[in-house]
Amino acid sequence: MERLNGEIRDREKTMMGLKRKDTPILKGYQIYHNYVREHEGLSGKTPAEVCGIRVEGKNKWITLIQNTSAI
Repeated sequence: MERLNGEIRDREKTMMGLKRKDTPILKGYQIYHNYVREHEGLSGKTPAEVCGIRVEGKNKWITLIQNTSAI
């Protein structure tokens, strides 16, 4: 969580759209940290993998989009 907050603070000054409450950028960062980004403190796994949620494929973003659009 601290890493996510730090990245958002670093980007806040340079990215347009973070001032809006309905911006999709923050939700995208949350999804990235939970499903795509591997964490050193979790032995190279994502938080989702630790919880038993596996995202397969070379491009995890594409896989996530395909899985949610199939619902």
